[in-house]
Amino acid sequence: MKIPKVIGHRGACGYAPENTLESIKAAADIGCTWVELDVKLTKDSVAVIFHDDELDRCTNGHGPMAEMLYRDVQSLEAGSWYAESFAGIKIPTLEEAIDLILELDLGLNLEIKPCAGREVETAEVALDVLSRVWDDPEKLIISSFQHVSLETCLDMAPDWKRGLLMDEPLKNWPELAKYLEAFSINFDGNLPAFNREMVEAFTDAGYATLAYTINDPIRAKTLYSWGVDGVFSDTPDVIEGISKTRH
Repeated sequence: MKIPKVIGHRGACGYAPENTLESIKAAADIGCTWVELDVKLTKDSVAVIFHDDELDRCTNGHGPMAEMLYRDVQSLEAGSWYAESFAGIKIPTLEEAIDLILELDLGLNLEIKPCAGREVETAEVALDVLSRVWDDPEKLIISSFQHVSLETCLDMAPDWKRGLLMDEPLKNWPELAKYLEAFSINFDGNLPAFNREMVEAFTDAGYATLAYTINDPIRAKTLYSWGVDGVFSDTPDVIEGISKTRH
């Protein structure tokens, strides 16, 4: 797999509302070849592209996504919180997002972001959708903080690459990554605990390394100098120039 140096985070959420079709289009427009998106389930088990457990931050709705039927999610507005020019846009389904990604010929890092207690179900539904339309395993990474979700992905689609997400160093990461047959370690690239030594440990163990969420070119340059394979960025075009310089 050829990992891009920069992956658009939640589309390109520095330029459009996160996890929307508009954000995916924005990423493609500025030259991204891959995007990262989050998937979770509505109450009636429809896979939608959304990050938070609660609706409040990114929509005109209130309360948990897990308690919303899809028909009610469809009625929500998900753009004006970001800017009035995006007023009226909707939360996309995973299927709608994939259709656009395939149309734009992008790669995808799909993060399984389950509501509590739905770690297995969210992975199952997302993989069922993917299995119907996605046919290029070299342009797909499925990641999660939830180990049960990744275990489900390993069982259902062993040929698709898995990314083990970490927001802090895990003492048992070697055993966990091996058990899940991870392809990459996706880690918080702004956290001091993830230092050069740890990045080199990931690399020496044979894992690709992807750092989130990197919007500072200086930090990106440091991470690249440590051998990090790629970074997720809200403003990928800003980081892209750094990725092409000598380290």
